[in-house]
Amino acid sequence: MNAYYTYSDKELFNLTGKGDEAAFKELYNRYWEKLLAIAFLKIKNYEEAEEIVQEIFVGIWRRRKTTRIKYSFHTYIASVLKYEVLHHFAKKKKKDFFLESISNGFVQEDVSTTEWLEYDQLREQIEKTVRLLPEKCRIIFRLSREKGYSEKEISEELNIAPKTVQAHLTKALKVLKSSLNFMLFLPF
Repeated sequence: MNAYYTYSDKELFNLTGKGDEAAFKELYNRYWEKLLAIAFLKIKNYEEAEEIVQEIFVGIWRRRKTTRIKYSFHTYIASVLKYEVLHHFAKKKKKDFFLESISNGFVQEDVSTTEWLEYDQLREQIEKTVRLLPEKCRIIFRLSREKGYSEKEISEELNIAPKTVQAHLTKALKVLKSSLNFMLFLPF
């Protein structure tokens, strides 16, 4: 019998990709409670948090042969949880809107297309602004915001001082804020 508790997350994930259920179970045991606690803190409903975490692991098992993790399993699963919680809130908001419309005796105009277009424009503006950042600033911003790296992890990855990482992130956020404030005054 293998001592899976001694394996790294990466080794366990690779074994899971080959269909090793015991390796998957070890990953599950390592992360289940942490993910559940975070999900519960975000959505304040234990059953829904439990369902979200269960769906995450079901999805990992279903996609085990095709999923490739670029960084760490910890970063990957944290990102999956973040998006599942956001998806949960989006579904809940839509459901609440629909139920409220029915209780009022009419269905209000569906503004989801407009909201999606506004979101798409905002996302596009953010991406354009990020692409204009100086190279090191852009790399640090993407590692922090898109990959979920901490300032310490970025510092170690790029072999630079933590204060330098902080300075680049501050600069990137100021540029983004300025760009987005400017965008608010543009006519649509």
